[in-house]
Amino acid sequence: MINVVNLKAYTAPLIIEEKNKEWVSFGEDNNYFQRLIDLYEGSPTNGACINGISQMVFGRGLDAVNAHLQPEAYAQMKSLLKDNDVRKVVHDLKLLGQCAMQVIYNSDHTKIVEVSHFPVETLRAEKCNEDGEIEAYYYCADWSDARPNDSHERIPAFGMSNEEIEILYIKPYTSGYYYYSPPSYASGIAYCELEMEIGNFHVSNIKNGLAPSAMISFNNGVPDEEERRIIESTIQQKWGSSSNAGKFILQFNDSKENEGTFTPIQLSDAHNTYQFLSSESSEKILIAHRIVSPMLLGIKDKTGLGSNKDELITASILLDNTTIRPFQDLLIDSFDQVLAFNNISLRLFFKSLQPLEFVSYTQEEREEEEVNPTQEVGLSKNCPDGYEMMGDNCVPIDMVQQMMTQALNDLTEVGEDEDLEQWELIDERPAGDNEGRIHGALNLASVISSSPSETSEQDTSIIKVRYQYAPLSTSSNSREFCKKMVSAAKIYRYEDLDKETSANSEFAPKGASSYNAFLYKGGVNCAHYFMRKTYLRKNNKSISVNEARRLINEIDPSLRDEARLPENPKEVAQIAESGNNYWSLDPNYRK
Repeated sequence: MINVVNLKAYTAPLIIEEKNKEWVSFGEDNNYFQRLIDLYEGSPTNGACINGISQMVFGRGLDAVNAHLQPEAYAQMKSLLKDNDVRKVVHDLKLLGQCAMQVIYNSDHTKIVEVSHFPVETLRAEKCNEDGEIEAYYYCADWSDARPNDSHERIPAFGMSNEEIEILYIKPYTSGYYYYSPPSYASGIAYCELEMEIGNFHVSNIKNGLAPSAMISFNNGVPDEEERRIIESTIQQKWGSSSNAGKFILQFNDSKENEGTFTPIQLSDAHNTYQFLSSESSEKILIAHRIVSPMLLGIKDKTGLGSNKDELITASILLDNTTIRPFQDLLIDSFDQVLAFNNISLRLFFKSLQPLEFVSYTQEEREEEEVNPTQEVGLSKNCPDGYEMMGDNCVPIDMVQQMMTQALNDLTEVGEDEDLEQWELIDERPAGDNEGRIHGALNLASVISSSPSETSEQDTSIIKVRYQYAPLSTSSNSREFCKKMVSAAKIYRYEDLDKETSANSEFAPKGASSYNAFLYKGGVNCAHYFMRKTYLRKNNKSISVNEARRLINEIDPSLRDEARLPENPKEVAQIAESGNNYWSLDPNYRK
């Protein structure tokens, strides 16, 4: 009688809806998550891949591109999505193929007050409703110890109830799956098990001292078939499998004289065979995890450290685009749902964790950057292709462009069209020139707040002060920011302009992701400035248009410097020429 033991091949986990249970089982024994955890702990390559990728996905934590524009919203986000919880969520997503967060609301269910990591292996999905929606999840600390008649705590799914606690269940879409999702490395699970068994085999070989092949002879007669099966089963359980490094031949004889002859079959070149199996399993696990180069995870390969820098750069960028960012995008989309409930809108991203310095400055390059006033200091050399420096972080370029476009649209939308039916333009000059003297001459500093269109602190009861991007012309090589500002041809309040904006962040000062466009317009070497336009309300009873213009024109040019009380910094009215490049010279903007 010959028994053959086969290594289990990977089969898709069974997902079973049982009639007598409200939840859906995951795996043949409803414990598939534990199998994944065992393979994580038992397979060195698998464990290294999961740890390395989850660390890269989390990077240096969750952040927001527009945090400086919405500091209160950013503070709320950081209090809800704490780094420790996000780190655990990332690890679960990579290891188990899905993750979960506990969402806690206030008493009237109008605001989320807390979000925390929830061990996804303790959850099982409730059977979906008629609309195909999963309304809740059931909790059990250890599903392997759950009894058929046990009742388990039911927790509503996010957005499916008005209860105080809900579960946000995060999983990627996978064809053929609905309730659960297989891990991203599912195709390599058989090789994870193979690597684990090879390790067990070699350890047991040393610890037990039983040769891989052996004969056990019983010379006191041949028992019946049932007794032989019991004896064989007992020995197999004690000495078989990789954990005991033994396969054996069992022989029953009538006497010593009738003992059979055994010729051992030696496995030739055994060390090379095991080495092949070990290498093959490691390689297939790396492929399943989509690892382009094992050195990105700190796994040494056959190449040297100094001769493959370009290959590592390419491999790192490819890994980021094909493996890391899809995980990040899935998580950010889910986090956005939580923040949206609290009316928080932020451009979230994970701060990059680079495995090496892709490009390093020489001392000459550093010195040149400090003295070159024409360099576009917002463009960083420290980020790999596809990324751009925002503050201290490398941020995906597409995210930067979306943020800039939105900020520029916001800026142009706050502007207003000239209303020449109710207002008369009485003065137009570069912003900052003779402002205080003009107001003094008109002596009309009674500010009103009754009209919604007159909300600027520089307005008076009959005077309106606005600013316009000037000149209203561009060239073929003008920046997109300048083209849109000129095309809009809007006029702006002082308050709309004198603040930080990311509308043209690619030209922001070094180390910053925004700047004051009122002071620095389109950035280094921009030929535009802001024109100050003063309007007088038509048919007012205080002063006529002609009288207002006469008072302005009579200002003695020789007194302008002494009389002027500038309401705007001088940079507002000046372009960034080589001799007037405040952008590069102002130490406050050299971060």
